[in-house]
Amino acid sequence: MIQYVILEERGVLSASDLATYCKVGGKLGVHPDFGNPGIHASTGSLGHGLGMIVGQAYAERLKGSGIQFFAVLSDGEMQEGSTWEAMSMAASLRLSNITVFVDNNDFTSLERISISQSAFYPVAEKALAFNWSVAECDGHDSEKLKSTVASLSKESPRMVIAKTIKGRGVSYMEGVPIWHYRSPNTQELYQALTEIDSN
Repeated sequence: MIQYVILEERGVLSASDLATYCKVGGKLGVHPDFGNPGIHASTGSLGHGLGMIVGQAYAERLKGSGIQFFAVLSDGEMQEGSTWEAMSMAASLRLSNITVFVDNNDFTSLERISISQSAFYPVAEKALAFNWSVAECDGHDSEKLKSTVASLSKESPRMVIAKTIKGRGVSYMEGVPIWHYRSPNTQELYQALTEIDSN
């Protein structure tokens, strides 16, 4: 959903577009689909996004365009085999025009990864073994995210493993997996906004 906010901020979607498209039966869905303004590929299914970016990044490098590609992956998405295949291909092609941010909050849907899929860790060492330039940092610190990206090699694909807390800043959401799916009711929303504003 954050993509729609960014597209509005960049002028691709207007506020009236959002109001029209987001109503019941409207065009914009939870997973942005190809054909919506500013959306160039449907990536709702986990594991597809990085593969598409690898293809696009390679095509742009062949054209000599210099376009940089950025992806945000969840730690749940990192459990998809196609993601690791795309990582391998990106490194083999030396696609230095790709930067990936992994939102590593240790949750996938309704379970804690470190308990249910403990072999997922350590993520950084696995990405390094795939010949990516990798660093970990606090995913809630935007300045740290920027400096971490700047510190990575410009000769290979880059990955920032952003350590985050699911639901951070909202007392009843922090570390509670049901908020992967639930929307807050009016009272819960007011409490969440109040807590976020006070931080």
